[in-house]
Amino acid sequence: MTPSPACLSLIRRFESCCLTAYWDSLGAVWTIGWGHTGPEVHAGLVWTQEQADEALEHDAQAAGLAVMRLVDIQMTQGEFDALTDFVFNEGAGRLASSTLLKLMNGGDIVGAGNQLLRWDWAGGKVVAGLAERRQAELQLWNS
Repeated sequence: MTPSPACLSLIRRFESCCLTAYWDSLGAVWTIGWGHTGPEVHAGLVWTQEQADEALEHDAQAAGLAVMRLVDIQMTQGEFDALTDFVFNEGAGRLASSTLLKLMNGGDIVGAGNQLLRWDWAGGKVVAGLAERRQAELQLWNS
């Protein structure tokens, strides 16, 4: 499976695009484009829109590969896309150690989807933007 246009649209909706490197919302990591991070991102880095869009495609593919590696059962495109957005945002490690994944691999698709809504915390508090993103992921999951 590969991320669908709906998945990429969801990522764009919540990441927005900044062509100049910036600290993420928690001040933990340099970020550029559509939420791209990595050792090559540093203060003063500037990208073109084309570079940002290419990185988004690459990063979404990488998130999708992580989902495929971690999920042991067949998924719908909506479930795959929701998990791909989740991994894009939270990282594969968070999915790997989650109750969400345990439920999914155990066949409890409804329970797994509902677990998405629990991932709305950052910096020790509920973040409205994350709550909205998790709702959008659940809608994609159920599509």
